Amino acid sequence: MRGLSLVYLAAAGLIVAAAAALAQEPANQSADQNVRASRQYESALCANPAFRAKRVAQECGPISDPQLHQSCLASFQCGAAPRRHSNQAPPSETIK
Repeated sequence: MRGLSLVYLAAAGLIVAAAAALAQEPANQSADQNVRASRQYESALCANPAFRAKRVAQECGPISDPQLHQSCLASFQCGAAPRRHSNQAPPSETIK
């Protein structure tokens, strides 16, 4: 009976260790996938005027404040100064 308990305990330990290892891996992949998806979205926005117009209508259409509406429209401009993609944390997160 005791031998069987040790087997179950060892199996449970292996399951917990495997789950922890799997939980750590997607976090890094998820960040990389997010960056790729963001770049693909921006590329599609600039390459497809119909897609861009649809997104502008969805995102900016409901905004009634004129200043916020203009800011929203400006966020969809293509060909402007490229956004900087950085892997570094913003300064507010690096201040010690």
